[in-house]
Amino acid sequence: MNKEKIFEYLTGHCREVLPELENHPFQRNDQLKELGANSIDRAEIVTMTLESLALKIPRVGLFGATNLGELVDILHIKMEHQK
Repeated sequence: MNKEKIFEYLTGHCREVLPELENHPFQRNDQLKELGANSIDRAEIVTMTLESLALKIPRVGLFGATNLGELVDILHIKMEHQK
């Protein structure tokens, strides 16, 4: 799966958890916290995205991502290693 598709899943789940972002033009440098996501929202978005990608990894494996683009990059790498 390519990074653009992962980004689509991630932003779709952001809109699901935070409906006020329905028309937000997501960018790779967006940060969930700055978009209004609290820690529970962020955990839910990540969990939903992992489920959509059928990716089973510990959440600590995503540590270090500071924005959506970095999270997508990490998820993409994890998916490549899962093959």
